[in-house]
Amino acid sequence: MNNMQKKLIVIGDSGVYGWGDREAGGWCERLRCHWMSDPGAPVVYTLGVRGDGLESVARRWQREWQCRGELRRQVPDAVLLAIGLNDTARIGRPDGRPQLTADAYRFGLQQLLTEMRRNAKVMVMGLTPVDEAVMPFAECLWYSNQAASVYEAQLEDACLEADVPFLPIHAAMLEEPNWLSWIEPDGIHLNSEGHSWIHKRVMAWSSLLTWAQLEPLTSFTPTVG
Repeated sequence: MNNMQKKLIVIGDSGVYGWGDREAGGWCERLRCHWMSDPGAPVVYTLGVRGDGLESVARRWQREWQCRGELRRQVPDAVLLAIGLNDTARIGRPDGRPQLTADAYRFGLQQLLTEMRRNAKVMVMGLTPVDEAVMPFAECLWYSNQAASVYEAQLEDACLEADVPFLPIHAAMLEEPNWLSWIEPDGIHLNSEGHSWIHKRVMAWSSLLTWAQLEPLTSFTPTVG
């Protein structure tokens, strides 16, 4: 492997892990495989953990790369953060206590972005929609698109304050006529079509491509074929 290749850490929850995509392992795995065909493209490390929220990522983000081979004596060139949907869930009932309040989420995110920016270039992705009709998830967690919209707005504002590139997801996916069919029966995870949509959006993200010094390999199209 070319040691001069840039290194991108993608850290987050089950969306980063790729849960639900039985065809290609998730949008991040699609990105990794896409870039692997280009010897000049960055190396992607996928560090998604199912169920993680902001606080979990804040505890593990730094040690994740300190124990990994080529990154042991250096830091990655960039971090792509995709976290927050699990923080929106309300416990026990639709109006129950959230896993993390919107204010606490905003405060924790501001701290995390400040710490991450001391080490590497940071980019952030928004939140995916949910199928409210099948809630609760795991018989106790209530997700809603209204909450996801509020928390994504917190994400966007924090990124604006920190001068961190942000890729909105929630409203854009809701505008797609088939978005509901891109969600797994559990109501919160994307299936292969949903991950494909995310991948195409990421591959057209100018902030990421400029950092990677790459031209778009495919143009983003608003539907999944």
